[in-house]
Amino acid sequence: MKIRALLTALALVTAPGIAVLGTATDAAAATKISHATATQMFRGSGITWSSSGNCSDRNNSTCTSFDQLNLATAQGAQTLKGASGCALNITGGTETGHASGTYSHWNGYKLDFGKNTCVTSYVKNTFTYIGLRGDGYPQWQAGSGNIYADEGNHWDVLFYNCGGC
Repeated sequence: MKIRALLTALALVTAPGIAVLGTATDAAAATKISHATATQMFRGSGITWSSSGNCSDRNNSTCTSFDQLNLATAQGAQTLKGASGCALNITGGTETGHASGTYSHWNGYKLDFGKNTCVTSYVKNTFTYIGLRGDGYPQWQAGSGNIYADEGNHWDVLFYNCGGC
């Protein structure tokens, strides 16, 4: 089991582009988890979450929902928390109201994290700056291929994988 984990981590470090290749069919095949499972995972890792509407309804844009979140996305948040040691507060999940696309919030690939000095320093000092996203926001890419976009008041993180969990 340890060899498999090592090989997986090695593959993510040596060939991060592999993780981002795929089709919409691949995206649909991701393991989905429930809001309850995600909150249990986050609570156990010391990750908090909040919503402007104080709710978790996936169909309400003022809520923060984790229904249909990819397991690898939840694990990626846990990896970020463990690696950075920073306080993490999730402010956006799988609820409606975000941009569409295969690798979107709705499809379980993205989480928004509230900004704080610790997270910002960790991202900018650990990952590689890769330029501006199509909408003008600056981006950094982890060795795993996951992408961190600084959207001003929060980090929009695209988890192609769990980031080495």
